[in-house]
Amino acid sequence: MDEISNENKRVFLKPPIIKNNNNYPNVIIKNNSEVTNEEFINSDQDNIESEIIGPIREPSLEIVPTAHISDKSVETVRQVIYEKKPEIVAIELDIKRYNGLLDEARGIKREQKFDLKSMLKDSNLIVMLVSSFLSSMQRRMGAEVGVSPGSEMLEAAKIAQEVNADIALIDRDIQITLKRTINGMSFREKLSFGWEILKSYFISEDETEDLKEEIENLKEEDTIVEVMNFFKETSPGGYNALVHERDAYMAYNLKSLEDKNVVAVVGAGHKQGILEYLSDSDTIPPIESISSVKESRFSIIKILLYLIPILFILIFVLAFIQGANIQAGLINYLIFAGGGAFLGSLLSGSKLRSAVVGLLVAPVTVIHPLLAAGWFSGIVEGRARKVGWDDLHELSEFESFKDLWHNKLFRVILVVIGTNLGCTIGFLLTINNVFIPYIHQIFGF
Repeated sequence: MDEISNENKRVFLKPPIIKNNNNYPNVIIKNNSEVTNEEFINSDQDNIESEIIGPIREPSLEIVPTAHISDKSVETVRQVIYEKKPEIVAIELDIKRYNGLLDEARGIKREQKFDLKSMLKDSNLIVMLVSSFLSSMQRRMGAEVGVSPGSEMLEAAKIAQEVNADIALIDRDIQITLKRTINGMSFREKLSFGWEILKSYFISEDETEDLKEEIENLKEEDTIVEVMNFFKETSPGGYNALVHERDAYMAYNLKSLEDKNVVAVVGAGHKQGILEYLSDSDTIPPIESISSVKESRFSIIKILLYLIPILFILIFVLAFIQGANIQAGLINYLIFAGGGAFLGSLLSGSKLRSAVVGLLVAPVTVIHPLLAAGWFSGIVEGRARKVGWDDLHELSEFESFKDLWHNKLFRVILVVIGTNLGCTIGFLLTINNVFIPYIHQIFGF
């Protein structure tokens, strides 16, 4: 979605709109009483004095704040849409999540090409893990209170159809949001975030009632402000991408619908931010600045990574010129780097063939900035275990770490991590036992 602007006015382009294709209204007024669409179609319509209930076409905006796993939120959404009869129901979803919720509700599984190689890349792997853990956590919390995650969004879409309203998907792509959130967090914030996710899996049954009350409290303004401020203080980078940018993104989309009668269904934590942006639309950043993930072509870290193999080769060459026995050093390097990857792979539960692949590729990958031994071991492991889409779907549905252990994709991920960790440890041992002695010999200290 691109933004158009000129010298006089900034033009906001509309979000994805799902048109209502109903041929008949679902509710009709008959003698001051309601009859259903089915009753209307099957009746003698010539003898019915009726008034079709259609959308009220008066520009307005009603924001309905919700808790995503709250039965009261579902009821509130239903009541407000019936009451307001909007032209458009805007929901806090992107097209992928919307289709995913619909497929899940209908029990549909889409056949897609499963690209394990792409999935195991560092950035994609982290996003997949975070997404799966968050989905699982939300499912568990929803199960505790008896509400499926996203129920209020599905209800909003359902009632939109009933009142002949179109549906606007106003949220940013979830993959972009997760990548920008992770990129915006410091290493310490990532560790803290991971720890909080892990702790969520140890909610006792005695805490269920307290959890229900806390979820309902999340719609209260004072509680929301307190939670948002805490998040902002503990993870400024994560807060900016996960909350502040999405507030701006959704405000942009709602601004584009200002000539319509709109009911917007969003998480309670977003309402205040959206309203602040809408009160002064000039503060909404250019949409392209928050709707993509920019990969830096050059950075100090990348330069250093590319210098590593050059530095290692240079050390061996200089050591050879100084008369050092580099054959022994090379053997030690191969043993430590390859052996570390081999042991790390086996200890993480891999099959023998995956560990052997890690052993063979580690000496090269450990000094190559764009390769990792774990990728190769993981691909071999994935093929051996015949990993597919079902394993990815189940990864977000686990209830315990025992379930995780029996998930084939998670086992592959463990092999990737274990191989890379073992390779790194072996490489560090090599530095102390091979490269530092060579440096002493080269420079005479």
